[in-house]
Parts: sequence; structure tokens; C-alpha cells
Amino acid sequence: MHYKAVLFDMDGTLINSVDDIADAMNQVLQQNHLPTHPVKKYCDWIGDGMKNLVITALPVNKREDVFINKYLEEMKAAYSDMWMNKTHLYPGIPDLLTVLRKRNIKMAILSNKPHRFTQIIADKLLTEWNFDVVMGYREGFLRKPDPSSALEIARQINIDPAFFLYLGDSAIDIITAINAGMYPVGVSWGYRSTNSLLESGAQKIIYNPNELLSLF
Repeated sequence: MHYKAVLFDMDGTLINSVDDIADAMNQVLQQNHLPTHPVKKYCDWIGDGMKNLVITALPVNKREDVFINKYLEEMKAAYSDMWMNKTHLYPGIPDLLTVLRKRNIKMAILSNKPHRFTQIIADKLLTEWNFDVVMGYREGFLRKPDPSSALEIARQINIDPAFFLYLGDSAIDIITAINAGMYPVGVSWGYRSTNSLLESGAQKIIYNPNELLSLF
């Protein structure tokens, strides 16, 4: 297959943001006199959207809408203040993006992170590579693994989904790729195990960003 585009997950694939997410959520929990969690727990919880992360982090007796909505707004405010304290690109990602751009490969980002944060982070850390589409979770749209946003990105770029490589670090990404008819590639450096990626249907696992180039 002659691939023409790459659709990237953001957190766990392009950037490592778990420390800032954990710090923001733990700040909310601490301020409300609730138990906090180690960063390792957040590695398991990232990827299904901020609201679901908040629900999972809360004690069971606080998982009612009135509490969820309150803590979600507090989480958004806390993360707005500290999202850039520790977040960084993974090693090798800048070189990969530079080569892809030089080869005129189309590049897009699809994240379950709220669209506002996805755009802010892309503008700060990834603007040098001029992604064709940057899309986070938007109200009224279904989250990954529903394929609708991935298919919308393919439509905007005007490339058939079958010509996309989809690069991600979680089962949600792999299933999204399969649902959208894209080629699912897992990364070893993210938040999930390579076994979970293979079990979800990843066709290939890469252990260094530049390994992606061999698929072109």
C-alpha cells in the first residue's frame, strides 16, 4: 500500500503529558479533601477523554452528575494553569515529523482530549510542522473509538482512509483505526503495553519513531 497520510494520537504518541494531567487532577482532589493517585494510575486512565478520567479518579460515592460536573470544571481550570509544566515531545518525534513534512506526507492529530487543549498544545509544541488538521474532542461528537472524527479528518484532507497510517499508544487508538479503515500502528513508548496493542488489532508495533518511515 502506498500510504499518503499519518493520523496521530496526541497523548502517549507525540507528547508525554501524564505528569501535568496527574498534577492537575490531584490538585483538584486534594483541594476537595479527596484521595489522590500516583502517576502510574493516570497512565492507565488517559485516553478516554477528560470527563471519564475525572470520573475514574473520584471515589465511588462522588460519581454523581453534580459532583462530576463540578470537579470537571475544576480540572479544566487546573489543567489550564499547569498543562505546560512538564509536558514534552517524546524523543525522536521532532525528527520524524520533519522527515514526513519534507516528503509531503499529510499529517493530522486526533485526540480525546478536549479540543481547546489539543489545539493549545499543538500550537505550542507542534506548530513548526504545520499539521493539516488538529482535532480534539468536541461537544456533540462521539469520542474515539467511534470513527466519525477520523473519517472527517480524511474527508478534510481529501485522502481515502485506506491510505492513512494511524499511530497510537492505546487500544482505543487501534480500534479507532480499524473502525475507520486505516492501518493501525502501535507505539511502544506510550502509556500502554505492546501486548494490549497487539490484542486490539495493531498490525505493527514500532519501538522508535523513525521506524514509521519504513512503512512508506
